[in-house]
Order: sequence, then C-alpha cells, then structure tokens
Amino acid sequence: MNTVQEEIAATAARMVVEEGLEYGPAKRRAVKQLGLNARAQLPNNDQVEDAVREYLDLFCADTQPAELAALRELAIVWMERMAAFRPHLGGAVWRGTATGLSDIYLQLFCDDSKSAEISLIDHNVRYEVSTVQGFQGEAVDALSILSSCPSLSQKVLVHLMIYDLDDLRGALKPDAKGLSQRGDLSALKSLMKDVE
Repeated sequence: MNTVQEEIAATAARMVVEEGLEYGPAKRRAVKQLGLNARAQLPNNDQVEDAVREYLDLFCADTQPAELAALRELAIVWMERMAAFRPHLGGAVWRGTATGLSDIYLQLFCDDSKSAEISLIDHNVRYEVSTVQGFQGEAVDALSILSSCPSLSQKVLVHLMIYDLDDLRGALKPDAKGLSQRGDLSALKSLMKDVE
C-alpha cells in the first residue's frame, strides 16, 4: 500500500470508529478531508479494516470490547427471533471491529422473500424497507429495525438483508484472507466463547 492509500485508510478508519460511517463513504470523505484529487487510488476494504483495528487498539481498547459484546448479544436475540430464516451475522459486529455506533447486519436466507417481512408484521415489529447492495453486488431488500440495546443504554439499527435460500451456498465462501464474511448463530456463539 502506498503512503497516500495509508493516509486515506487511517483517516477513514477514524471516521468509521468515531462517526459510525461505512467504509465506502468514509474513504470518499477522507479523500476530501485530506484535500486529495477525487481520482486518488483508494485503499481496499481490507486495508481500511486493518486501519480500523489499529485505531481501536490505540484509542478504544478500554471500551470497544464491551460495546462489541453488547452488539453481539443483541445480534443473538435477533438471530433467535428470525431463526426460521437461517440468519447469518456479517459486517463489523461479525468481524470484531464494531463499536457502539455500529449497526448490526443480519443476512436472512428465505424460501419466500416476503416471509421475513410477514413474520415482523405478525409480531408487531416496526421496520423500514430499503434496497441495498448485496454481498455479490446485487440489489437486495433490507428491513431496518431500531432495537433497544440495554447493555449500551441506547437503540441500535438492525438491518435484515433478504436473500434467496440458494444464495446461502455462495455466502459461506471465505474472503481473500481466508476469513469468513459471516456466520450463523452457532458460529457467533463459538466466536464469543473464544473471545472470553
């Protein structure tokens, strides 16, 4: 990674941790903040994640582990509620870089794309629907819920991303570093045990 990319990654990492930005918007804002040409070569997400981990180790080592644990506990609650839809946790909460500003991203693999939405309606859960980019670049529906997180004394956004059941096979492929991009309930519980 060249020096400019390192500088962008470090600046973006600060924004991710302190403001809760996603990687893409953080990289674009970092370029602006650093006064760089808009065509500057951006670091990839792995490079930003490495910078986020460094930032967390330096500035948040006393608070971030408890915040991550609280978000993972809330993820478990929602994974158990949505168990019929084969939920998998992804994003910063799965990867271990989440803070109290992070959202929870659950990917549901459904036989019928409307079944998860019907389940929320049946349980009187308020949600908003949007379309977001899926893990393979495709458009997927996201059901976003503002959920209370007692351990953090705040509300947290939980995004339920709706995928076809057939997408599950491709979802479990490891990334370039050989790490899993997401995990089911048993994988999350195992991950949490390893951290203890």
